[in-house]
Amino acid sequence: MFTSHSQLKRRTGPNSLNRFEYLQELVTEYQDTDDAEAKYQVLANLGNFAYDPINYTWLLQLNVVDLFLGRRTIAFADGLEEEDEKIKEFSIGGLCNLCLDSRIRQLIQENEGIPLIINCLSSGNVETVMSSITTLMFLTTAETAKVILTESMRTSMKLLSSSSNVCLANLAKVFLQDYFENPKLNVP
Repeated sequence: MFTSHSQLKRRTGPNSLNRFEYLQELVTEYQDTDDAEAKYQVLANLGNFAYDPINYTWLLQLNVVDLFLGRRTIAFADGLEEEDEKIKEFSIGGLCNLCLDSRIRQLIQENEGIPLIINCLSSGNVETVMSSITTLMFLTTAETAKVILTESMRTSMKLLSSSSNVCLANLAKVFLQDYFENPKLNVP
């Protein structure tokens, strides 16, 4: 459910952290811990906060997009570039929730996130693959079509459309239909 600033003020007690401070503590905890389970929990929490547009600006200020992408430029060395499948799953889930915001879409593009997302299509984790497909759908514009809507992508989606996982197969079929068979974008 989406939240307003007045709802946040009502739910936050006088001695409680405000939302930005709480998100900041999560990011700090992620950076400071070596415990894999703690990292999973923090990423899952950040991904859940990414669902509500009221949090987008705070998550941008805290470089959470970089954290999810695993950009090594600011001490985040996990995210989509990580070998750990759970880290990838929670990172792509968070990006999927965030990428509806135009500022975040632009940041993902500028930080070469699209190839990282495409690489997640080969994950053995169904949730990671489904979040990757959905994220690519949200990121596909006339500007990004040349990078996303390739023959390799068509082949990947055809393969995924025959998955034994019905949800995954259906999502891949929708991608094929919307972007290759009946394209809505006017791309070369």
